[in-house]
Amino acid sequence: MDKRDVAEIFRDRMALLLARKGFNLSQFAASIGIDRSALSQFLAPGSTRLPRAETLCVIARAYGVSVDWLMGLIANDETASEAVPMIEIERVTETSASIMLAKWHHEATGYKIRYVPSTLPDLLRTEEMGDYEFGDFSTVEREAKERQQQNQLNYSRRPETDMEVCMPFQVIEQLAKGEGIWSQVPISIRRNQINNMIRLTEELYPTFRLFLFDARKIYSAAYTLFGPLRAAIYVGNMYLLVNSVDHIRAFTGHFDGLIRSADVSPDKAPEIISGYLKDIR
Repeated sequence: MDKRDVAEIFRDRMALLLARKGFNLSQFAASIGIDRSALSQFLAPGSTRLPRAETLCVIARAYGVSVDWLMGLIANDETASEAVPMIEIERVTETSASIMLAKWHHEATGYKIRYVPSTLPDLLRTEEMGDYEFGDFSTVEREAKERQQQNQLNYSRRPETDMEVCMPFQVIEQLAKGEGIWSQVPISIRRNQINNMIRLTEELYPTFRLFLFDARKIYSAAYTLFGPLRAAIYVGNMYLLVNSVDHIRAFTGHFDGLIRSADVSPDKAPEIISGYLKDIR
């Protein structure tokens, strides 16, 4: 791994520790017995400097994390954690998926969450639309999906949240026109769904930002980036989990490309979505 990448991960994880304790740089430096100026140099944007091994051990012991976590070798911040595989497969039901997603969101608190949905973003979906999309699921599975949606909505309303979603605008167009998977959805449900998306993209901005791109120009599978901790690629009844820092950076670069290619920026999303109301018939 490039030293610049390690240093960036170290800065991110130190920032998370500072936020958890509510410390400023002077307080944190005093707690681990180093000069504030030295700590500032380690945390300066673009710096490749890293503390000595003994200083890393002091930080790890003082704050209940592992040196491996501080250096980005593992995703979990518990001291008992062992190095995780670069790639994992997590088989899930709707119930267990809800639990896993909540866990991953919790672990990524303080980091940017970025995702490409398979259809509609969970937190923008109405209950009626959820009943239609997940109508073949059991009651337990539907309730789990609804809890997942509510958890994401609650998460998005927290002031420290930083969430970005990229999706094709054609998904919204097909929804409005009742095409594709929505061909059997009544007009009233489709209209309520569009209005719900307009309302929430206005309400949650800027902590939640929706980018719309043209699927004719660029393609993306469904995946979620939980900061620098992991990437989760949804493939149906399982998640492909990517824990390697290099691979996560590749996904981050892909998501950055989606944003650069987006035809609609988050501040314009409610207005553009409103334009699809005329297509509902």
